Amino acid sequence: MKYPRIYLVLDNCFAIKRWIKPSEWMEITRKIGFNYVEASTDNEIDPLFSPNDYIDDWFKEVKLCEKETGVKVVNFYTGYQTYRTVGLAHHDDRVRRKLMETWLKPIIRRIADLEAIGIGFSYFAIPDEVLQDPIKYKQRTEVIISLLGELSLYAYKNGKIQVSVEQMYAPHQPPWTIEGTRKYLKAVFDVYKKPLYVTLDVGHMVGQRRFLRTSKRNIEKSLTNAAKNKSIPSIWLGSDSIYKKWYAANRNCKSKEEIVKAVDEINTEMDKYPYLFAENKDGDIFKWVEEFACYSPIIHMQQTNGVHSSHAAFTPETIRDGIVTGKRLLKAIEKSYQKQLKKGMPPAVENIYLTFEIFTSNVEKKRDIITKLKQTLEYWRKYIPEDGISLDKLLKEQH
Repeated sequence: MKYPRIYLVLDNCFAIKRWIKPSEWMEITRKIGFNYVEASTDNEIDPLFSPNDYIDDWFKEVKLCEKETGVKVVNFYTGYQTYRTVGLAHHDDRVRRKLMETWLKPIIRRIADLEAIGIGFSYFAIPDEVLQDPIKYKQRTEVIISLLGELSLYAYKNGKIQVSVEQMYAPHQPPWTIEGTRKYLKAVFDVYKKPLYVTLDVGHMVGQRRFLRTSKRNIEKSLTNAAKNKSIPSIWLGSDSIYKKWYAANRNCKSKEEIVKAVDEINTEMDKYPYLFAENKDGDIFKWVEEFACYSPIIHMQQTNGVHSSHAAFTPETIRDGIVTGKRLLKAIEKSYQKQLKKGMPPAVENIYLTFEIFTSNVEKKRDIITKLKQTLEYWRKYIPEDGISLDKLLKEQH
């Protein structure tokens, strides 16, 4: 069993609108104590609005600052600009192609020159029109997978850059379930023979519980209660067509037998839309880690109470109320590597970068920001005292 080496990384999203030059955020990263940093394109390096000569100078400055500070930019990540678009799932291929050729591929070439390791992104979302039609959904998914495969192959040819797609919260932002994520990774590897990996975010499991497939009993109860209260359904039914059947049943069903028949019809309609429903395991952080840590070179770190994904730091207060702990996370990663690798999946990653994606408020004082990042590092150094130590050694030292 070959376990991965573990690294602690700081995402420079903490510096957005405050410390925008590489010389600034890299020096602060060094002073906090991190040796590695992930560059968010939100911090004044997004190709959508940055001219090429500026981007050239930015990368030159990063190279110089790496030598001066000893901090290494190890990964790049998309930011809020790209998060707000349907991106690679756009209905018009001209838009998809522009994003590929003027954003993703150029960034891959540049980070290869920087000798960084990988790029990760949340760069697509499924429009509602497509979600409502299983045939369109299948076709659009095939388009996305084709583009991801093209990108993975391109990245491999340009510096063997690792490409990671970020796991998200809701049906319109795949991959958002464990089974759906597995299908994405297998589909790309099967056709292109180059790995597509997944970025796990330990806070991105809070939305799936809103989209659990409900039981026939609950559907029946919702109809019975609605008939009494004239209310809308509180359960998640998925597609518009399913809600239409529910409302029709609510208006027309008068007897127990009619309600039971309507429930069967609603349940049959739900079978057509499996991609709109989650399972209980999809809302469990550690189930995700156990399944995909070995396919996740970047794991975005935040503290969460299991209800909110606020990208909080690991401070004494958030640690007290949070569910992400060092021991539990490392044990879940271990389980991922102990499982027999699934047939058709990409090779397990050799390095995992636990990357702290900590958001800051506009009204936070800069000293408070730095303090909470220092507290985060102090907590996690109890479990990863040095970067690059193998997981088995880390776990052995904790016993």
